[in-house]
Amino acid sequence: MLWKCTVCGIVLEGEEAPAVCPKCGSPKEKFVALDEEATGKVYNSDRTNDIHMDIINLAAAIIDLCAEGVELDLDPDCVSTFEKASNEAWVIKQRCKAELASHMGKGKW
Repeated sequence: MLWKCTVCGIVLEGEEAPAVCPKCGSPKEKFVALDEEATGKVYNSDRTNDIHMDIINLAAAIIDLCAEGVELDLDPDCVSTFEKASNEAWVIKQRCKAELASHMGKGKW
């Protein structure tokens, strides 16, 4: 079962709510049990957040590889391809970071 602190918003797993919130120190009475629909959303959000983080890390790796390719400076077309790929990876990275920020703003973590 999932429990949400109504004071700080932390969500915890357990058979019952914790005696004290580990984040804000609120007492057990400040926790509410999440229903099945809300629980499903929490678990799905957790997975999609992990996917966004994987994409961010992959985009960062692409940016690093592109920088190496630009530094090798084989020819102008090659350098241009690496620069474009780096810019595209940066946009993908920023898009995922913005989506994570949106999730956080909505309490979807």
